[in-house]
Amino acid sequence: MEIKKLENSSVELTLTLSAAKIEEEYTKSIKDYAKKLTMKGFRPGKAPVSLIESKYGAAIREEITFKLMEENLTDSYKDMDAKDRPLPYSTPELQNEESLLPFKPNTDVTYSVVYDVLPEVKLPEYKGLEVEYAASEVTEADVDAEIERLRQQNAMVIAKNGAIAEGDIVTLDYAELDAEGKEIEANKRDNFTFTVGQGYNFYKLDKDIVGMNKGDETVIEKTYGDDSGMGTDYLGKTVKIKVAVKDVKVKEVPELDDDFAQDVKDEYKTVADLKAATEKNLKDAAEESNKAAKLDAVVNALLEKTEIAVPKSMIEAQLEQDWQNFIQRFGMAEEEVMKIMGANGGSKAEFLDSRRADTEKNIKAQLIIEQVKEEQKYEVSEKELEEELSKYGSDITKDNPNYESFKIYAEDDVKFAKARDLLLESNTFKAAAKKED
Repeated sequence: MEIKKLENSSVELTLTLSAAKIEEEYTKSIKDYAKKLTMKGFRPGKAPVSLIESKYGAAIREEITFKLMEENLTDSYKDMDAKDRPLPYSTPELQNEESLLPFKPNTDVTYSVVYDVLPEVKLPEYKGLEVEYAASEVTEADVDAEIERLRQQNAMVIAKNGAIAEGDIVTLDYAELDAEGKEIEANKRDNFTFTVGQGYNFYKLDKDIVGMNKGDETVIEKTYGDDSGMGTDYLGKTVKIKVAVKDVKVKEVPELDDDFAQDVKDEYKTVADLKAATEKNLKDAAEESNKAAKLDAVVNALLEKTEIAVPKSMIEAQLEQDWQNFIQRFGMAEEEVMKIMGANGGSKAEFLDSRRADTEKNIKAQLIIEQVKEEQKYEVSEKELEEELSKYGSDITKDNPNYESFKIYAEDDVKFAKARDLLLESNTFKAAAKKED
């Protein structure tokens, strides 16, 4: 086994598969074929091995050799340091396959694969630094905004008797019509619900349905110009959309009074209680935010002095995860989300590209903390382990069949948290001066 380091956190692994192993498997495979194969002029299973070998031997040898190479590669990982093993999302690529073929009898096969590994991180001094960070503060306006959010959150959605207005919640059926006035099934939606004015509908019907009532049906004719935000398929195009309003609802926002305060929480008796508790909650959140800002600041300071070659596979895997999380937030099928994005001039590729630089930076930050964790060689006590496992669920006990796996994750989480705390406790932080408007 030979491991050669390449650029951008990839390696070339060279292995040799012995001729003896190949011939053993080849002989076994030829005999198995002989038992099953039917050849003209011979009873089933009675064709001479030499005849089978002359006709199918090269193909059989190629098939079993590639299979043994794959097994040999997997077995080799057991004898490697963890740092030399491929990342879970990096598929080893066989090099110079053409030069290996055809496989010759009684000959060792030496082959190489290339794959990505965990990047090497050489840290600068990470204690005793003086770092500026962007501090969060809680203002009276923040408190008012949070209380307004609570009012909106506690609003009741009730049926509306009257014409549709901006901000109403509308359910409708719609379908684009073809030149003959027939509905295009691919572009038809039933019981589609959205808030008027937010633009979360493919044909951007918000302004067109204002003034309509529940039960109304109409055909809307629209021409999409340069300012429409539609994709190129609709730009400059005039379409007819059949619309049927199924339901209209409105949000009824509660008054800010003592009754509302009590509805938010039983222990709040007055608006003053609500405001005081809201201010405390925001300050607690600001404290956590400042902790995160300090960590970001010290990690960024370390990044300026650290070269980390993040492999492409690591970035692409994280971007794909970000995309799936984005899709889930919509609560729609991926195709539907992409259709809406396309109508607004966006695409999946644009989404991924817009996040690529930040994703790479976030991965580097994670790797820096991981390296601090490794260098500090933290131990995890039974108490710390139990406390961490309790966050995973009440059923994560030693009787759980997956306990050992959960234990590994929990220990790693505890060590990672200790590394974060070390960076916060071992450095000095100063709130950056606020820029004047």
